[in-house]
Amino acid sequence: MSNQSSSYPVFFVSFNQDNSGFALSTKDGFKIFDSSTGRLCYERAVGAFSIVEMLYSSSLLAIVGAGEQPSLSPRRLCLFNTTTGTALRELNFLTSILAVRLNKKRLVIVLREKTYIYDANTLAILDTIDTVPNLKGLCAFSPSLNACFLAVPASTTKGSVLVYNVMELHSHCEAPLAAIVLSSNGMYIATASEQGTIIRVFLVSEATKSYSFRRGTYPSTIFSLSFGQSMQFQDILVATSSSGSLHVFSPGFAINQRRGGRTSSILGSILPESVNEVLDPADHHVLRNAFPAGVK
Repeated sequence: MSNQSSSYPVFFVSFNQDNSGFALSTKDGFKIFDSSTGRLCYERAVGAFSIVEMLYSSSLLAIVGAGEQPSLSPRRLCLFNTTTGTALRELNFLTSILAVRLNKKRLVIVLREKTYIYDANTLAILDTIDTVPNLKGLCAFSPSLNACFLAVPASTTKGSVLVYNVMELHSHCEAPLAAIVLSSNGMYIATASEQGTIIRVFLVSEATKSYSFRRGTYPSTIFSLSFGQSMQFQDILVATSSSGSLHVFSPGFAINQRRGGRTSSILGSILPESVNEVLDPADHHVLRNAFPAGVK
């Protein structure tokens, strides 16, 4: 929160995670107050700061200069110790920092078109989120370690948001995505990168990776991914690739098949009858030369 309209402008006001204290920044410096008593707990008069965020009632502050003094750049985050009066660490960025959020495990830094998530203890970067232009630095952050979610704008024209569980971040495909599909019940989402060697399945409601399947050792373009449409077999996943092979994955259970008999699952409605009996009751089935290589 900021208000620079008065003759003695307030640059920033924010409460800590449990509302037991709040920080206030002016053109001269910043102050920390106890919310219950209004008692001044700490002050530092070194210049204007655009952001002063507390970590509960600890001695750690995340501060960003307002740019009115050369030494207080709006592109530099300083983790400051109020007990010693010294900077612990600094992080520099190419553009101005618009918002900062933190808890005991995560540090979130919002720029105009990127949001960075760090490990609060080691300052190792965990994820970089490309966002729509976020001129106001809008974000919402729940500091609870049990349900620690971050919300940022998803559109510049509509009131939609993206929500991330910052405690359950997963390694993404280093290559760009080639295919993506949601199961018909909305429970799972499957992705494949342009390399095409690994197919990942995530549980949407918990934003967690449930399965990883290796399609093959050598790169191949994934043309399509498809979940089963039958209510009984919604988590059957089929992938086609440029090699001409068709891959069938059964994330939740082995495919129901009687030995020597016709498959009595959704596969029967997906695969030609000539290859229907080739499948084995396992988690991954490969039908080679199911169609000419390169045919989408």
